[in-house]
Amino acid sequence: MDVEQKREQSLETNEESLRELWDNVKHTNIRIIGVPEGEEREKGTEKILEELIAENFPNMGKEPLTQIWEVQQVPYKINPRRNTPGHILIKLTKMKDKEKILKAAKEKEQITYKGTPIKLSADFSAETLQARREWHDTLK
Repeated sequence: MDVEQKREQSLETNEESLRELWDNVKHTNIRIIGVPEGEEREKGTEKILEELIAENFPNMGKEPLTQIWEVQQVPYKINPRRNTPGHILIKLTKMKDKEKILKAAKEKEQITYKGTPIKLSADFSAETLQARREWHDTLK
């Protein structure tokens, strides 16, 4: 193996380690996609999650979730001509709460917020999402 091949292999290993590290950091995150712009400013993002759970998973609302560690709106390009839905990132303190919410969302299929369809997904690094897309395309 020459120097260039070793360097390339080392780079691939480092990129894989970085991707795994990012996914580990994000392992309790849920991404909410499609909340109308401005809602989070009016109510606050934590209130949106509470309303979302009450509207879509009434049985889950009776079981208290553990603490929400952090909530933030993800920046993206805004088109001034249309009301672009935003992404909200919720970092929960426990993995089991994330799994419980995502499992309930998958079972319900159509999730709404005030009648507007939205998506809930696990938050992964861009590299992991790309790798999953490639595997999904391969398995079709």
